[in-house]
Amino acid sequence: MRLDKFLKDSRLIKRRTIAKEACHRGRIILNGRVAKAGSEVKPGDVIELSFGEKKTRVRVDNIIEHAGKDQARNMYELME
Repeated sequence: MRLDKFLKDSRLIKRRTIAKEACHRGRIILNGRVAKAGSEVKPGDVIELSFGEKKTRVRVDNIIEHAGKDQARNMYELME
């Protein structure tokens, strides 16, 4: 699954366009590297999001296409 779609489906970011913009600005790190919106995400990957002072680090647990509100939280695990 594309990174921007994963961020939106997991509800880490509200909109896919915002996820694309965050990637473009270098605010999303995938496995220690600045990520592009089209980067492939798979279980076990580590994603770091930084918006201002807030930094969030998660590990991808599941890839669920068209995840509902109740399933979104099961797609990742907070690391810090």
